[in-house]
Amino acid sequence: MIYFVPEAANRYTALGLTGRSGYFASRSAAFGRATADVVIATFYNFCPDLVRRSMATAWDTTTPDQVLQARREAAGEALRRGGLHEVPDLDATLALARRAAEAACDHPQGRPLFAAHATLPWPDDPLLQLWHAQTLLREFRGDGHVATLLAEGVTGVEALVLHAASGDVPTAFLKFSRAWPEEDWTAADERLRARGLLDGDALSTEGKALRQHIEDRTDALAMPAYSALGEDGCERLAELARPFGRRVVEAGLLSIG
Repeated sequence: MIYFVPEAANRYTALGLTGRSGYFASRSAAFGRATADVVIATFYNFCPDLVRRSMATAWDTTTPDQVLQARREAAGEALRRGGLHEVPDLDATLALARRAAEAACDHPQGRPLFAAHATLPWPDDPLLQLWHAQTLLREFRGDGHVATLLAEGVTGVEALVLHAASGDVPTAFLKFSRAWPEEDWTAADERLRARGLLDGDALSTEGKALRQHIEDRTDALAMPAYSALGEDGCERLAELARPFGRRVVEAGLLSIG
């Protein structure tokens, strides 16, 4: 949500972060003055040239603390604009989400983006606490996903080609948002075809099996967070969180452009 709302973009622009630099600086600010190489390594699937251009002067115009404050303020404003504070059972949802996030904090090894965000203080506002818990759980799973891609020999751009071939996200959006040159995308496509993972513009049977394996393994690596809730707690959290997700979508907080 925080990556799509104007409340965030406007605040980052006010700090001197233009173009894509707001995204890269805001997500990496938990590291401190993260270099482009740190962002390239941990974000995994963005074209390195895009990251280097975006981060070239980011910390010359602002500081990580200022960016983190802007991000928190933007999240609070956007969530209230969307009416998330009016969704029932906030306290119950927060209690379960925070318990899962805090359980994840016992397993930071090999999860750099998660570990960086886990060092940030919990906000005082319950709505922002829920947002922070969701952020931690998202980065916890994301780092596990990167680990799985590495283990399966899938590079960042190859992961994008596989995602595009699944049909879940338009190819044009992935190419634009990750900014890989066409020759790099084509080379990745050819490598995946050589592995038998593509059939025309879609995934082959082998490609579907690999992608499902990656998702299943990613889910398994995220289990330390949710084991703390037990099966009943996980089902209850999913039930309670569903209206929050619907409200985010209905309020247009995930709209692009």
